[in-house]
Amino acid sequence: MTTPRTQHLVLPGVLTAEQAAQTVRGILAGQRPDGAIPWFRGHHLDPWDHTEAAMALDTAGEHEAAGRAYDWLARHQNPDGSWYAAYADGDAERPTDRGVESNFCAYVAVGVWHHYLATGDDTFLDRMWPTVVAAIECVLTLQQPGGEIGWKREEDGTPVTDALLTGSSSIHQALRCALAIADEREEPQPDWELAAGALRHAIHRHPERFLDKNRYSMDWYYPVLAGALTGADAKSRMEQGWERFVVPGVGVRCVVPNPWVTGGESAELALALWVMGESDRALEILQSIGHLRDERTGLYWTGYVFDDQAVWPEEQTAWTAGALLLAVAALGGHDATCAVFGTDRLPAGLEPDCC
Repeated sequence: MTTPRTQHLVLPGVLTAEQAAQTVRGILAGQRPDGAIPWFRGHHLDPWDHTEAAMALDTAGEHEAAGRAYDWLARHQNPDGSWYAAYADGDAERPTDRGVESNFCAYVAVGVWHHYLATGDDTFLDRMWPTVVAAIECVLTLQQPGGEIGWKREEDGTPVTDALLTGSSSIHQALRCALAIADEREEPQPDWELAAGALRHAIHRHPERFLDKNRYSMDWYYPVLAGALTGADAKSRMEQGWERFVVPGVGVRCVVPNPWVTGGESAELALALWVMGESDRALEILQSIGHLRDERTGLYWTGYVFDDQAVWPEEQTAWTAGALLLAVAALGGHDATCAVFGTDRLPAGLEPDCC
């Protein structure tokens, strides 16, 4: 039965009300009592995918569970504002990768803003503000003179100055959400405005400042998904990569030329298409990955090797289901989701006088 909390998760050919509820239950089943959401129980947690799964729970009105996920981040943030890249089964006492990835740390701002918009909980925003500030300040220590952001710190603290286009695009969205939180709290952050503008400029005008990863579909669509490319520039980019990455009726390749489509990339591409205003194509992409759904669990297989007609790897991750729910929620008009991904509903930052 559809309720006002979940009616936006019903999408023809993608999810019925019963299927949406089952998918939400699948994510909840993988959440630990302390709030952590690993990829699946027994696998690791990373802060980015943990946050994406929490956002998906908020689309379904599971605000208490989502709140516990954000509380986990607040409790286990490192003194420098970071989180480690991976924790065994979401156990904060068992990090398995003590490196720090910049986009993993920044994404808390997207999740916090999304949760606040979904709940209107001022107390939550007050409680999470120091966490967001520390995370953003940590990330900005890796910003380079050209605006791009180094993608990680090694375990020993050594900064890696090489920048990834996907990661920097995600950080661009996170900076804009952090600025929205600052505006809501009436605590201006001019340094963040400058950082966001410089980062957008680098993404928009200086591809040479990023490592060449153009075989990966994320590098293709993420500047559009994150709002760094808009209008004619976004449309041109999407058209240029369409035939390389989209396998009609099957999904979106993770990396060319491999005959492997993945649910997460497919759902994120659909969300990018929605950002551009192309909801019809977004719907087609989401419908094309119905074959990845496991009706026993309501979750989705990570990927499918279409040359072999085989699911691979044999795993069902919370973040794959989360990405799909977020894309469906955007298409369904869920206000909080539309606000954090809509290019016209977040502060833009201040672009430098460069080119």
